[in-house]
Amino acid sequence: MERAHCIEVIYPELEEALVVTIMGASAQELYNLGHRENFFYLQHAMGLASSIGLGLALHLPDERVVVFDGDGSVLMNLGTFATLARYRPDNLIHIVFDNGSLLSTGGFESHTTSGITDLAAMARGAGIPHVITIDSTLRFGEAYVEAVERRELSVIVAKVDAVGPDDYGMDLHLSENAFRFARHIRERKLSRGATAG
Repeated sequence: MERAHCIEVIYPELEEALVVTIMGASAQELYNLGHRENFFYLQHAMGLASSIGLGLALHLPDERVVVFDGDGSVLMNLGTFATLARYRPDNLIHIVFDNGSLLSTGGFESHTTSGITDLAAMARGAGIPHVITIDSTLRFGEAYVEAVERRELSVIVAKVDAVGPDDYGMDLHLSENAFRFARHIRERKLSRGATAG
């Protein structure tokens, strides 16, 4: 299955979430579907999307936070699984697109290519309560819906092909994206406060 198809399947469901992506293909494929102010593309910071997602989830417990990660990025920050399990935010869904490749940085094979390194097993071993490995687009969509309904920390490892977008290019720089994303969060908090009052 292809990562772009997986993202497309859940794209309509992401409107009410705060979404953080790693650099490269995941970011570009989400952007190509249509940018929303609740999307933050973490460009030039490989391995840290899950850390930012954790911070958002802990600071904003009323928001659903979704992280699009990759095998290469998770392998650069393996401590993230243990940290997620320690704090266990029930509003965080961590999606790891495992293509066995460092696609965005040259296409070199990652450690998951051989089948020896199992990211789902690592997540379970770290203590994450709900971990699933997916290899079909339909099941991916179902697993995402189940994670939303469960409302407990979940990791979805999606085994995808090592293919990416035809070209890379966003008309949105990191600093502008960060400013607009933060403003969007502030406006949502204000709107919810007004509704509650």
